[in-house]
Amino acid sequence: MAESREYISRPDELGNINISEEVLSVIAAAAATEVEGVGGLAANLGSDIAELLGGKKNLSKGIRITVEEESIRVDLSILIKYGYTILDVAKKVQSAVFTAVENTSGLTVESVNVHVAGVCFERTGEK
Repeated sequence: MAESREYISRPDELGNINISEEVLSVIAAAAATEVEGVGGLAANLGSDIAELLGGKKNLSKGIRITVEEESIRVDLSILIKYGYTILDVAKKVQSAVFTAVENTSGLTVESVNVHVAGVCFERTGEK
């Protein structure tokens, strides 16, 4: 497995372009949460204790970016809204995240692995 890095570097004719893994995570999170049927992102079991205790806000909780040679792998954990077909929502999330990350960053996405961590229920009309 590749060693986790803080930035992904791409050589350019004028120098290097460095993209933060956090930026890629936020792009993936935004794409995933826009899919109908996604109730939110779920924190990974590997999250640090400060995040679990609410000590730090992380827009990309539940997203892990892994750099593999010339490509990246995205792993994300989501919550599905009750009443939606899990497989359909997960496939739409894969497609949305793949497209968003590749189009925004110009990097090659090897895979998008969706982990469904739970179901959430929305209540309407309550305050």
